[in-house]
Amino acid sequence: MKLTRAAARLVRSHENRVWICCLGAAAPAVVFTIYVLVTGGYEPKVQWTVGAFVLLCWWMMAWAARERVVSPLRTLANLLEAMREGDYSIRGRSTDKNSALGEVFQQANAMAATLRNQRLGAVEATALLLKVMEEIDVAVFTFDNALRLKLVNRAGSRLLASEAKSLLGLGAAELGLGGLIEGDVRRTEARSFPGASGRWEVRRSSFRENGLPHTLLVVSDLTKALREEELQAWQRLVRVLGHELNNSLTPIKSLAGSLRRMASRQETGGLNQEDLLAGLSIIESRSDSLSRFIGAYSRLAKLPRPTMAEMHVETVVRRAVAMEHRMKVSVLPGPNVTMRADADQIEQILINLIHNAVEAAQATGGEVEAAWTTAQGRLLMAVRDTGHGLSGTNNLFVPFFTTKPGGSGIGLVLSRQIAEAHGGTLELHNREGVSGCEAMLTLPL
Repeated sequence: MKLTRAAARLVRSHENRVWICCLGAAAPAVVFTIYVLVTGGYEPKVQWTVGAFVLLCWWMMAWAARERVVSPLRTLANLLEAMREGDYSIRGRSTDKNSALGEVFQQANAMAATLRNQRLGAVEATALLLKVMEEIDVAVFTFDNALRLKLVNRAGSRLLASEAKSLLGLGAAELGLGGLIEGDVRRTEARSFPGASGRWEVRRSSFRENGLPHTLLVVSDLTKALREEELQAWQRLVRVLGHELNNSLTPIKSLAGSLRRMASRQETGGLNQEDLLAGLSIIESRSDSLSRFIGAYSRLAKLPRPTMAEMHVETVVRRAVAMEHRMKVSVLPGPNVTMRADADQIEQILINLIHNAVEAAQATGGEVEAAWTTAQGRLLMAVRDTGHGLSGTNNLFVPFFTTKPGGSGIGLVLSRQIAEAHGGTLELHNREGVSGCEAMLTLPL
């Protein structure tokens, strides 16, 4: 039984199987030679000498064939093991490059060179990423599946007022970041950290490393950006308010002063009823204009959020076109589309755009058309005219800016706010190849 098991283990080895196959290939010739020596009437000395020589050659040649097969395989195994360990500098050589074994070594060497280049590229990319992370002014934290800090950049260290080495390995709760790991993946909140306080944008995402889940936490300081935006908003508002108030208060002040001077001379007949009524009429007109301006500002500041419901696009377009009575507006056929939107607000956008297009077309005796189509999951609604076109687009969406007599300057601003509240855009540009303007409203389907 032990002999049988030993033989089985011997046969299971690849090199031993090769050796046994080589022995078996020459075994018939060796047996025949021994048979001839025994039955041929040769002297015992000759029989033993020739028999020993044949057996020795048989054994040695089989062993040489075994080594000829096994040695390159061992070299190839060492080469693959080196690549597995990350050492891509070792190369295998074969004496015959045109043989099958030589081709195997060539492919193994090419694979080692490719892996080496890929590793160098990955190392360089990782070094660049780490350098960028260190230089950006955004706090970046990486936590493992146990919520232990694995990586932090320079901005993160400043935010926590500690060195990176002392932070690594600590839990999110110990760092005071436990509340940021939970909740919405993207949010804005006011918070105080050991190194700074203010309003922050928090973004969280997940990734896997070595098959284990990790968490990436990015904390951006919004205080400076919000203050700059707030300052710019106040500057724009004050500029617009100052311009409009001056336009109304300057003539009111001038007329009031004139009426006061005329009233002081009424003993000499310097003030009559006609002058008084004219002055008061102008004051009343400018006061009404100022009141309309304040009302327009209130409308702009109190735009309600859209109430989403099923909306048939063609119905809304034709309803908006029907509101225009100064000239006929053509409606081009489009696809039968139903979507979720606030139909009243979308209709208000179209009314504003059609109103502007009709005014532009009337100045040149042109035409106006409305159309809609779909592309890449979005609805495109266009209002086109054949007027003079746009002389400039820088102030199109500036609140209260208008070039039309009696205009409020909020129609396009309200329209764009409504479009953005629906996740869409509103753009105006001159048409190509023909005079006029095209207003394009894009909404997600």
